[in-house]
Amino acid sequence: MKVNNIPTRTIRPAADTRAVDIIDQTALPHAYRTLRLASLEDAAHAIRSMQVRGAPLIGVTAAYGLALALMKKDDEATLTSAVATLAATRPTAVNLHWALQRMQARLASLATGARATAAWQEAAAITEEDAEQCRRIGEHGLALLRPLAEKRGRLDLMTHCNAGWLATVDYGTALSPIYAAFDAGIDVRVWVSETRPRNQGLLTAWELKQHGVPHTLIADNAAGLLLARGEVDAVIVGADRIAANGDVANKVGTYLKALAAREANVPFYVAAPRSTIDFACPSGDAIPIEERHGDEVRVVHGVDGSGAAGQVRQLPAEEAVANPAFDVTPARFVSALITERGTCPASDAGLRNLYPEAGHA
Repeated sequence: MKVNNIPTRTIRPAADTRAVDIIDQTALPHAYRTLRLASLEDAAHAIRSMQVRGAPLIGVTAAYGLALALMKKDDEATLTSAVATLAATRPTAVNLHWALQRMQARLASLATGARATAAWQEAAAITEEDAEQCRRIGEHGLALLRPLAEKRGRLDLMTHCNAGWLATVDYGTALSPIYAAFDAGIDVRVWVSETRPRNQGLLTAWELKQHGVPHTLIADNAAGLLLARGEVDAVIVGADRIAANGDVANKVGTYLKALAAREANVPFYVAAPRSTIDFACPSGDAIPIEERHGDEVRVVHGVDGSGAAGQVRQLPAEEAVANPAFDVTPARFVSALITERGTCPASDAGLRNLYPEAGHA
């Protein structure tokens, strides 16, 4: 994808040293800046603080974080410790654990002195695979969206959180079919929910603007009304973990949109790559839900009239706050899962059909 018409990825190896550069997503949409990750600690902080976010990108960053750790000391103890550090950063997004397990499988049998180079190679492979998988998600999603557009001559879509290229290496998950539709000449418009308290919808609006896709930002609670009015042809979201039975964990508020979409008889699609599917997790009941700090609700970040970054406290520090970061949408509310291998029902049988080689809970 492009930023200011320059081809860009969310994470890329630094040109002059063994490090990686990322887009600092905590600065968006008000400022665009990059940060360099040069150590395990840098990578862990970037994931924990949401400088990088989105399940696929978290996994890729963790892979590079492990490679950075092994650059300093290439032994079994460092490998084990680094995996533990990275695994503890975010509990819900399964891509993180998938990437670490893949890295361990690649590195465990190698001798000391050989792991660092292999780690960089494997992290790079995961990076390229993620971009290609997201591109394919766009193709398969477009096949679902095109008939909807042909009915009215245009396509009005709704999304939640940010599941665009900012949440992956490139293309995105939920936004990849939207970009594919736009690039195919379809008159597509997007309802973008703000997604409080972290306001990831603002990131979606930012990247849609970069690509020229028409969109309108809405308050989260406006989604039900728009669906009831018939102003939405389909809802399409990403996922942080998909259980073996098709239940979907995604940014909190997703479940409410699924309920409203079902009532309005509007398709509700979930787009995600293989690394988001947790075949060892039997159902959504077994997915851990991250509880984040209450100050994400108590304090609002933005810029003032002069453009300077700042924050405003909207609740006193002692105000009790619950801040679950995710919710679970039961499989019965999901019209289809869109993956790099195609589309399928949100069910154990549907996932088995697409991934017959995978173990199932």
